[in-house]
Amino acid sequence: MSGSQPMTEAMFYILLALLKPGHGYGMMQRILELSGGRIHMGPGTLYGVLTRMRKEGLILLDSEENRRKNYSITEEGKKALHAEYQRLQKMVADGRILEEENT
Repeated sequence: MSGSQPMTEAMFYILLALLKPGHGYGMMQRILELSGGRIHMGPGTLYGVLTRMRKEGLILLDSEENRRKNYSITEEGKKALHAEYQRLQKMVADGRILEEENT
């Protein structure tokens, strides 16, 4: 994934959750926690995005035991996550003009 394409919200939260390696159900719970209960990611969305991110080299399948697949973020994934975070910060900074509009 290059820095030219914005990340989907699902991708951002999955990578954020994978800063601590884990399995699918654990990721869904962690995403719910990280988003303050705002994002309830279903298995269909999660596993579709995981497949895409594996192909892009952003995450790795570490192990598979009793149908439980454990994933971790790669260095490329960390770089992409940090780049997206910086992009979002710039958008918020640019959006501060909305606050000035009310003064």
